[in-house]
Amino acid sequence: MNACITRYSAACTFRKMKNKKHIVVLTGAGISAESGLKTFRDSDGLWMGYDVYEVASPGGWNKNPQLVLDFYNARRRDVGAALPNAAHTGLAELEKDFEVTIITQNIDDLHERGGSSNVLHLHGEIFKMRSVDNEQVFFEIRDDINLGDKAADGAQLRPHIVWFGEPVPMIEKAAALLHNCDYFVVIGTSLQVYPAASLLYYAPPHLPIFIIDKKIPVTEGQENLHLIEMPATKGVEALKRILIEGL
Repeated sequence: MNACITRYSAACTFRKMKNKKHIVVLTGAGISAESGLKTFRDSDGLWMGYDVYEVASPGGWNKNPQLVLDFYNARRRDVGAALPNAAHTGLAELEKDFEVTIITQNIDDLHERGGSSNVLHLHGEIFKMRSVDNEQVFFEIRDDINLGDKAADGAQLRPHIVWFGEPVPMIEKAAALLHNCDYFVVIGTSLQVYPAASLLYYAPPHLPIFIIDKKIPVTEGQENLHLIEMPATKGVEALKRILIEGL
């Protein structure tokens, strides 16, 4: 009898999960700005006083790896000190009623710490590092990476970050998600960094798209747009009301 009840309960749980509508969310630096992490676009191409190509490109690494390591060591400390805000936790709360997949351009872990269980990082992760000669094997890192720190293959360790000019290996997986979801939500991104910005154009014409930003970015040729011109924290709160009421 108990076994039958267990099987029935498990079947009901599976059916409930299967029937949940699927939300795919693309987030950019704007969602983490309210946690105190600075964005590229708020500083006219200078990030924390640096030319982004000096610290976020293969050329910058080849020219001055120590500068790049120092830059990301400081970013790692910044992220470690930051806390998830209401936008991060609000998206996690949507998992009670929806299947939610986060695609983020951000290298921080605030979505994970905010409670989201399914996060795809397009541009890498600040708390991971890898060999300069092997893109496939990652290692956790919470402290600094120093010049001379070597991976098991004997090559220098570098941040596991996708720099300008490097391929974005997760972009195809991200694009495929848009053909198997019920809502697409874009939060805190200028839609100026490619290929991430191109995800908007992978969305099928019938797909409802919500864009949340304190300044709505320019979009062309998109249908079914719902614009929420608010900071991420207030915008996610508004989004939750809209989606929950629509259940």
